[in-house]
Amino acid sequence: MRIQQLDASDVPRYRELMLHAYAVATDAFTSTPEERAAEPDSWWLQRVADPNGQSVAFGAFDAERLVGIAAIKFSTKPKTRHKAHLIGVFVHESCRGKGVGDPLVEAALSVARARPEVRLATLTVTEGNDSAVALYERCGFVTFGVEPMAIATGGGFKSKVHMWVSLEEPDAV
Repeated sequence: MRIQQLDASDVPRYRELMLHAYAVATDAFTSTPEERAAEPDSWWLQRVADPNGQSVAFGAFDAERLVGIAAIKFSTKPKTRHKAHLIGVFVHESCRGKGVGDPLVEAALSVARARPEVRLATLTVTEGNDSAVALYERCGFVTFGVEPMAIATGGGFKSKVHMWVSLEEPDAV
């Protein structure tokens, strides 16, 4: 398994895997497959390799097949530039349990750590997604709150767990 930063040439594979993710893990995401399928190529490019540097995505490759993804978004607002947000983490079901998630998340966090102004990363995860929570906890994230009724699903409302991790040296916190 190879982890690498994605670029514009990876947009079609990224889009395909994310649309699969939205379809098979419907409760994990706040968007639907139909919403995202309607997005223009420019939206996908911005997610994968934003020319302004506000979003960076990483992929896990099994040979040439993209099987896992994680992206990190950065704020452009002066009051929130110190935060990054981990988004779109997904590992294809055929590759789960093979140690793909941890290096994907760590790759995204390493980009955030390289930016001196970024001091922490946040994420949300659907309550009950215990394997995702365990992944994030292994990467140092801790829960700081739960948003009730965060998303409406076919089975009712689901809460979102809010997590964060400091990107500073332990002595600096």
